[in-house]
Amino acid sequence: MRFLHTADWHLGRIFHARSLLEDQAHVLDQFVELVRDVRPDAVLIAGDVYDRAVPPPEAVALLDDVLARIVVDAGVPVVMIAGNHDSAQRLDFGARLLSARGLHVAGRASADATCVTLHDAHGEVRIYALPYAEPAAVRDAFGVELSSHEAALGAQLDAIRASHPPGVRAVAVAHAFVVGGAVSESERPLSVGGSGAVAAELFHGFDFVALGHLHRPQTIGTRVHYAGSLLKYSLSETEHRKSVSLIEIDQNGEVRIEAIALQPLRDLRIVNGELAQLITAGIADARRDDYIHAVLTDTGALLDPMARLREAYPNTLAIERAILSRSGTAGEASRRVRETDTGNLFASFFREVADIDLDSEQRRALDALLARMEASERESA
Repeated sequence: MRFLHTADWHLGRIFHARSLLEDQAHVLDQFVELVRDVRPDAVLIAGDVYDRAVPPPEAVALLDDVLARIVVDAGVPVVMIAGNHDSAQRLDFGARLLSARGLHVAGRASADATCVTLHDAHGEVRIYALPYAEPAAVRDAFGVELSSHEAALGAQLDAIRASHPPGVRAVAVAHAFVVGGAVSESERPLSVGGSGAVAAELFHGFDFVALGHLHRPQTIGTRVHYAGSLLKYSLSETEHRKSVSLIEIDQNGEVRIEAIALQPLRDLRIVNGELAQLITAGIADARRDDYIHAVLTDTGALLDPMARLREAYPNTLAIERAILSRSGTAGEASRRVRETDTGNLFASFFREVADIDLDSEQRRALDALLARMEASERESA
């Protein structure tokens, strides 16, 4: 049996004040053509379909068009789950009606996981869809106390294993941060004030695990796999090779994974050099329409460097002065701030102004407040 596994589309994403919808539509056209060529038994979309809980209308229209071309026109079923960027309730709308046409959507956590059963010459393959859910949501669904992401996901997987028939191949589609995975700057943390990570061993018993959340394509062990994001969404991803994954599962549950590259409309690149040199190179660059982050090595004053560079590279997003980015300077300090989570930033600020550290009770109160704000932001962003 064959699947196309993809995740982290982040439809509607804004990057340096630029909408990426045109870029997303470009690679999704390629993806639809790939579905038509490969004719997989199903498409697995492992969460973060949208970039925010309330996506722009254009992003909704793009998703509607892509899914219609896959499910209705090509006749290939889709299993899609909500990620931590999605609104579970909004993505879940009409799920029971849509499943009759082959679009299986799991938005909210449930004690009974969405299960899609497919058949090949060797029997059944059951696909279990496990949308991202805060521990509190899983606790409410199961009626038991669950204090962590690992405990919440473990409860869902245990319930599946308890009812899964022996000898039947099993696939899980989930959205999680598995220990050992390589992270990128563009991934929103799954928890505030604690680890949202889960162990790969949690998925024991499944023949294949199709994951979303981490933006670098990667496999942990042999069966736990991230397809990666649709496009490069941060500078830390400039060296990534974005792709979707063709998954083949044989009659014994053995898995083969093949990465199939997608060609972006515009790549994301970092260029280095003096401004005059970059302008000269850009005019002759066949890829001058790429998204550019420029690191200028000039040491003297520059007059309106952004405008001048955009004459050569029209999609220049940002400029960085190398002289200010050396260790211990403002550039390095800025980078460290960007890589520090909100709770630790506030704790550092508190220490600076009060000359004492937050005590354990204050830190718990801060983490609880940030978690509530994060949940509210997902619904109102």
